[in-house]
Amino acid sequence: MARQLFGTDGVRGVAGELLTAELALGLGRAATLQSEAEAPRVLVIRDTRESGEMLEAALAAGISAAGGDVLLGGVLPTPAASLLLRRYGFDLAAVISASHNPYRDNGIKFFAADGFKLSDEIEAEVEARLDQPPPPSTSIGRVRALHGTQEDYLRALHERFADLDLTGLDVALDCAHGATYRVAPEIFRRLGATVTALNDAPDGRNINEGCGSTHVDALARAVVDASHDVGFALDGDGDRVLAVDRTGTVVDGDELIALAALHLRRDGKLPGEGVAVTVMTNYGFHVAMRDAGVEVATTQVGDRYVLEALRERGWTLGGEQSGHIIDMGFNATGDGTAAALLTLEALRGSDLADRHAAMASSELAEASEREARALEGRGRVLVRPSGTEQLVRVMVEAPSDDEAEAACDRLVAVVSGGS
Repeated sequence: MARQLFGTDGVRGVAGELLTAELALGLGRAATLQSEAEAPRVLVIRDTRESGEMLEAALAAGISAAGGDVLLGGVLPTPAASLLLRRYGFDLAAVISASHNPYRDNGIKFFAADGFKLSDEIEAEVEARLDQPPPPSTSIGRVRALHGTQEDYLRALHERFADLDLTGLDVALDCAHGATYRVAPEIFRRLGATVTALNDAPDGRNINEGCGSTHVDALARAVVDASHDVGFALDGDGDRVLAVDRTGTVVDGDELIALAALHLRRDGKLPGEGVAVTVMTNYGFHVAMRDAGVEVATTQVGDRYVLEALRERGWTLGGEQSGHIIDMGFNATGDGTAAALLTLEALRGSDLADRHAAMASSELAEASEREARALEGRGRVLVRPSGTEQLVRVMVEAPSDDEAEAACDRLVAVVSGGS
């Protein structure tokens, strides 16, 4: 009987209930047996949850029982797995994390030797092996600590953003008491920024608790109260990020992707001049990309589907409104810290708060009020600054698609005429 354990981001559930040590051992053995390597070298990393060490030990036991050599990388953000796989020629990587979920949850996801997450087909084969008796072991693998992984990840970030000088920039980083609590503040400091690290004291149970990218309002208040230039909120495993400008306005993934797309296109680093996003991406994003001549591919929700679209088209940039941003010019998966640095690279001395200049038009204010009155009691209108000086986010909810699109078109026309 099919278990259907794997979701869009690996196997996830309450640690000790659905995600037991026995299941972790089985997944480790099954995934290792799926590898084409004779004696696979498998990297294992985790986030800061209290269940991480238990699952790490069980997973490592399963891998070694199947003949794989386990390299324990310790606490690292998920994107480090993809980078280290390719850099050091590992055959497989496993990440123990439940991303933005509460501490009681945990998860296991696998990356193949090419740095990409396992395909649906391979995950199905791994799951099918769980119900089969394990073959007799012809060899037993070793389990060893892999030292220097944090520095390896930092070095990769520094190499990519070597030309980014953040001297004089005052940055607040909400690390969600998660896997980025050491590496994110460190790379910003190495690039010259003054860093205030928030929620950087994990105790095994406080990961994502009232903080991080799922509770970004706390960071917004902190940025305003302490007069920081900018803030970034990461999630528990470090594969997503949201931003806050100096006025406390939250900048979501749609806006950050738009900012990155225009920046990379200007620099000739946007292959195919296209981006991939999900059905959740807002209308204003599509309008901005259309006006900039950037093609947009739309997928179902889930960063793995965005990645599939990018690979099919030979594109490199995509992501989700939630802050999963994939820049395959650097990494084969979402990387919140890299996305934050890409945002600052795109701004190049500008300011996220400068976007408010586009909102000063009295004509736009009048048009927004007029559309809101027309939809009073039946819908709503939201017009606010977006991720670049040229982009304003326009959102309309109405009883029908036609009515919503017509109102959006009228507002976009005002924005375009006044920008």
